[in-house]
Amino acid sequence: MARNRRSAKAAGSRFERAQADYWAEMLDDDRIDRRVTNGKNDRGDIGGIRIHGQRLVIECKDCHTPSMGVWLREAETERGNDDALAGVVVSKRHGHGHPGDQLVSMTVDSLIALVRADRVVR
Repeated sequence: MARNRRSAKAAGSRFERAQADYWAEMLDDDRIDRRVTNGKNDRGDIGGIRIHGQRLVIECKDCHTPSMGVWLREAETERGNDDALAGVVVSKRHGHGHPGDQLVSMTVDSLIALVRADRVVR
């Protein structure tokens, strides 16, 4: 059965909830949770994750057809909206249901920011 808008939104919500719960459990931090969407001022799908004392934006995607370039631009926009250290995309790895088995994608600049603990403006 093909996805319609409603089923796609429901799948996305379930994926975000599973990720938020998993991150909260693994980091032992009950402040980590799904965020409310804010349109063009959106700040990512999961809030409360910190690295080096700074925010990390996580954009979750449960799609059958990857659009990594679009998703990475969205994560970067939301990183800026949240004044976060880095933005990453967590995408569904179909055939793997465990939250820890999903994929993480980011730009090299985001990875460098995570390693350095600061964001270099170029």
